[in-house]
Amino acid sequence: MNLAIIQSRACVGVGAPQVTVEVHISNGLPAFNLVGLAETTVKEARDRVRSAIVNSGFEFPARRITVNLAPADLPKDGGRFDLPIALGVLAASGQIPMTTLNQHEFVGELALSGQLRAVKGTLPAAVVCREAGRRLVVPDDNGGQVALVGRDTHLSAPDLNAVCRHLSGQGHLSLKEPDNMETVTHENHRCLQDIIGQQQGKRALEISAAGSHNLLFLGPPGTGKTMLASRMADLLPPMSDTEALETAAITSLTERPLHEGNWRQRPFRSPHHSSSMAALVGGGTVPKPGEISLAHNGILFLDEMPEFERKVLDSLREPLESGEVMISRANSKTLFPSRFQLVGALNPSPTGHYEGQLARSNPQATLRYLNRLSGPFLDRFDLSIEIPALPRGTLAEGGDRGEPTSVVKARIERARAVMLARAGKVNCLLSSREIETYCPLSKADADFLETALHRLGLSIRAYHRIIKVARTIADLSGEQDIQRGHLAEALGYRAMDRLLKQLTSLAS
Repeated sequence: MNLAIIQSRACVGVGAPQVTVEVHISNGLPAFNLVGLAETTVKEARDRVRSAIVNSGFEFPARRITVNLAPADLPKDGGRFDLPIALGVLAASGQIPMTTLNQHEFVGELALSGQLRAVKGTLPAAVVCREAGRRLVVPDDNGGQVALVGRDTHLSAPDLNAVCRHLSGQGHLSLKEPDNMETVTHENHRCLQDIIGQQQGKRALEISAAGSHNLLFLGPPGTGKTMLASRMADLLPPMSDTEALETAAITSLTERPLHEGNWRQRPFRSPHHSSSMAALVGGGTVPKPGEISLAHNGILFLDEMPEFERKVLDSLREPLESGEVMISRANSKTLFPSRFQLVGALNPSPTGHYEGQLARSNPQATLRYLNRLSGPFLDRFDLSIEIPALPRGTLAEGGDRGEPTSVVKARIERARAVMLARAGKVNCLLSSREIETYCPLSKADADFLETALHRLGLSIRAYHRIIKVARTIADLSGEQDIQRGHLAEALGYRAMDRLLKQLTSLAS
């Protein structure tokens, strides 16, 4: 038989659509034709496959070879189809049996020597292959990623020869895993007690971590805003299996290596303020995930926020609400998950200070500086808090260092357990209807909150966010119902709104 059919997987966003590699060998002048909407990198497979087959000790047929990658309307790119194409050529020419081919799927790039090189996006392929009941064969360098899905399900191989021996029954493949596959626990060298004072900032950090609320730090330079933000990742509980696989699948699409030993740790992404919209949101000719997707189930920290381009920051507004981003191109649309927690930091003026002897800018200049951030974008922050300079004498006396990270984290985990038991999600994800169910307010408290909203000029979105923050404060306190004190504390974390209101009054 001169026709062989091999199953493989493409890489489209975090999906792995099936690709059927059909190889037909017929009489005629020697030729190698590859069809099926293949990009240049895929068409170059003809030279890699020919050299790999010859250098692996097989014969490359001197006949007319036609390779079809189906479906024809799905774009294919990269070297991931080298291995299935080579196996199709060998099977169609009778050099390896076809009997076991339909039990496997194959992805991998071939070196000219026949060695297999790692490719991106093997983790999504491993997930769908397991659901389809087939075994995925990948290069050894991808074995660690595939092992996250199933150590007993999938296989890895060092070269083309090893795959052929396995298919011929002359050898056996196993899944090669790195030595650090088990979760590694490192001593925590970053503790909340490293930060002198700033107890209110630490309290806001605890509330934000417990309910996964977006948090904004506002204050002069050198007061500890970045240090506080860097402690957020240590306060969050580890990811569940589902969350870890989602995050690892996105990471597997990038050039950045996936650290299998710590794959349950939540990502902490801190892009530079010169980052473009494509770098932050995602994009490219072949769409790739941006920082917001790489921060999925973790934290995106934006330092010096007014230095970012305004349109770049505004592009985060929709993903913050929907938890996903759609990258549209003329011939395709790619969806990337982007459910992240946003933490921001900024100076209150272009000179760093807006009041006192160190202030070197007038209210008009300060307001112009802060107006680089749009109102709708600032409205996405659940908490904003001022981190002031430490009082004189605090450094000399050592200051109040507060509780260690371990104590605060235990309190956060207890509060999260309450949230998950009550609504099956953290408080920041509650919908408007769920707020009515799980966050009821008395008539007096509702009137109190609405009056405060009108005085600060806040939106209805801010109204719901304040209630969700109050619900988190109540959960941390072990209270079943939201009290007036919880609402008052939640309203206290609106420093940015008060500052803008004050500056607008002074500038006018």
